[in-house]
Amino acid sequence: MEGVREPEVGRDGRHGRAADAGGPGRRGEFAMEVTRRPIWRLLLRGLGVYLPGWEMPAGALRVRDGSADGFGPPAYVNGDAGFGVQIPDRRKGLEPDREIYVRGRENPSFGIVVAGPAAAIGSRVVDADALIRFARRLTFEELFDTGDADSVPYAVRGARAVENAVFLDRAAGIGLCVEVDPATRAVTCPLYARIGGPAERTVRAYGAPTNGATSHGATPQGASPQGASSQGASRY
Repeated sequence: MEGVREPEVGRDGRHGRAADAGGPGRRGEFAMEVTRRPIWRLLLRGLGVYLPGWEMPAGALRVRDGSADGFGPPAYVNGDAGFGVQIPDRRKGLEPDREIYVRGRENPSFGIVVAGPAAAIGSRVVDADALIRFARRLTFEELFDTGDADSVPYAVRGARAVENAVFLDRAAGIGLCVEVDPATRAVTCPLYARIGGPAERTVRAYGAPTNGATSHGATPQGASPQGASSQGASRY
């Protein structure tokens, strides 16, 4: 993440040349309000790190009543909680790649981008609650130093401060984004990404209105610290 360039996003939330009238934006594609929020910037960050050379999404396709052009299983819409995905299996011991980002200084919030098999999440149904729990556990593991007991409070605070997380599974062609509302602490998945293969190298993003979901993310319980301290996390 050091040296990773912040993607250029225009006023309408679109990325680079895709925002131009003659760009690759398709009919029905639009910049939702969510593309002006930190979760959209984190998604573009993650795509730039883990899918270099893939064409960035120009905006988001609105999913209405669970349907949109090209949208379907394994993804679904779970009312106000936003998107979820169904995973065929779950496996322990998988270690996906991850990058931690920080936003703000006085009361920083953390964001994490995770890339790897979705089976690592440990649930066959991955929704907002499942993804935020997984993201906070990984953040705790990254910030906890097994040789430094003083790192425990920092790791716990960091895990609690995770407000945005992006999970990318290039092999399965899916991406899921979760955010925590800073005021209400409601947890939702407002963005889903469909990742094309190496021959296509495109990413299509889908957006679902999330009007105050009632679920709330929990701090990881009994997290198993394995990762090294993640000092110098990039900003997003």
